[in-house]
Amino acid sequence: MRPVCHDSTSSRLQSYKTMTEEIIISGFGGQGVLSMGKILAYAGIMEGKQVSWMPAYGPEQRGGTANVTVIVSDETVSSPIVSAYDTAIVLNQPSLEKFEPQVKPGGTIIYDGHSIIQPPTRNDINVYRIDAMEEAARTGNSKVFNMLVLGGYLKVRPIATVEDVVKGLHKALPERHHKLIPMNEEAIRRGMEIIQKMN
Repeated sequence: MRPVCHDSTSSRLQSYKTMTEEIIISGFGGQGVLSMGKILAYAGIMEGKQVSWMPAYGPEQRGGTANVTVIVSDETVSSPIVSAYDTAIVLNQPSLEKFEPQVKPGGTIIYDGHSIIQPPTRNDINVYRIDAMEEAARTGNSKVFNMLVLGGYLKVRPIATVEDVVKGLHKALPERHHKLIPMNEEAIRRGMEIIQKMN
């Protein structure tokens, strides 16, 4: 599949430092990795940012490891191909082993405490743990797992407001699922509460 790039413009005049956030989200197929990336990309569009969303489809989509690269920037995204990331969100051990070395020094890694046996070892990056799987099990709703993780990410890297993420949900979800948006928003806000810094 060809990468999707979107240029959006904001009518508001803003004065800010140039921001570019290059993110990899990786985990097992079926964990909502690709939809999390899509929602984050739409939220960036709602913020008036330039966005690139490049998912990895294929036989690994369910059961194996799937990933999506998202770039959110104040400037035009010249290429969706990234070799080093500002943030890696890793939801299984193979993803951690693959992408921990690719986080830029000073960058951020977020991992799910239930799915990672050997936590990150680098001391030149910011490491955060979120027990999203455990929280989803506690609520009895495994479908909010990825929204809990997304909330944790937004707490650490507030590149979009929750309100714009909710707008992104309206774009990303089929209309028949819009009744689930309040539940997803609640999960995002809960994820912001339960993420923990580990170093």
